[in-house]
Amino acid sequence: MQYLSKIIVNDFRNIALAELEFSPNVNCISGNNGEGKTNLLDAVYYLSMTKSAFSSSEKHNFRFGTETFSLSGTYVMNDGMVSRFAAKVDSGGEKKFRRDDKTYGRISEHIGVLPVVMVSPADTQLVSESGEERRRFSNAVLSQVDVAYLADIQQYNRLLVQRNRLLKEQSPDLGLLSVLSERMSLYANAVYLRRQKFAEGLRPLLSKYYELISGGKEEVGLTYVSDLDKAPLADILESHRERDLAVGYTTAGIQRDDFLFTLGGYPIRACGSQGQQKSFLVALKFAQYELMRQEYGFAPILLLDDVFDKLDPGRIANLLGLVAGNDFGQIFITDSNKVRMQSIVDRITEDRTYYEAVGGRFERAEA
Repeated sequence: MQYLSKIIVNDFRNIALAELEFSPNVNCISGNNGEGKTNLLDAVYYLSMTKSAFSSSEKHNFRFGTETFSLSGTYVMNDGMVSRFAAKVDSGGEKKFRRDDKTYGRISEHIGVLPVVMVSPADTQLVSESGEERRRFSNAVLSQVDVAYLADIQQYNRLLVQRNRLLKEQSPDLGLLSVLSERMSLYANAVYLRRQKFAEGLRPLLSKYYELISGGKEEVGLTYVSDLDKAPLADILESHRERDLAVGYTTAGIQRDDFLFTLGGYPIRACGSQGQQKSFLVALKFAQYELMRQEYGFAPILLLDDVFDKLDPGRIANLLGLVAGNDFGQIFITDSNKVRMQSIVDRITEDRTYYEAVGGRFERAEA
């Protein structure tokens, strides 16, 4: 089992300085909205993924009036050894990650070392927003469990930028355009096959968890859709070349992939109630959790942000039955209702810690 035993947060979002110790089992953070509960979970996520779960821009991660933030975490690794991980970011764009005081050559080398799954209200974007959000979700999962996937998607994106830049030129070099298309096709095929396998593995787990959470009332589905379903990317890009030259960008490829979520055979975005959509999203993240646990051979850290506030009592009871199972490792839970959370967690385990957040500060409470 791998878990976070201690974290130090300095000038991250609204947290000036916090030093907290955690249980390897369940950790609860209560407090009103805006007090820092979610920011603490985001700090844990950042130490795993080298970025925030909520903001694509680093400028939102600095505490107001500061130009540097730092995070450090002491982890008991799956082999029983203890390692310390640290991140330091400044407003000039410099970002450094270290493991046991040794700086990574590339930050991407850290992805997957500390597997994590975040469940939060922001997950609604996976249903309500464009395919970009769903691609980001798949990339976040696959980058943790597959080093080759991360390298392939990074290479593809670099080539895509070069191809789009070339397409915008007045007289593009068509020979170079063909070379870029061929190289993109190699990486695209690897990404396509991995996403396809990911969807196939996730689908039955999604159905399983949705049935457990919802009581088995509806049938849910997940379908991976890609331009590469029709032909290799090199052939598609060749057939789209005149169109791409006319519009000045690449109109086909894995950057357009999507994952379709359905309820009873229809898009859940259109036909699912808020409760059904929330249950679907929680089930999706729990399916991600189990898939990652199977890949790693041990449980990722699970971050549950305001989950209890989004489900009805019956679905909360079903969710708790899952969390209490032996397959789960370290869990962090936030809730604005301290009494509700404590009554729920006390029934799950005696091994837990309680913190209360007030203005970016965290006071440990009696368990």
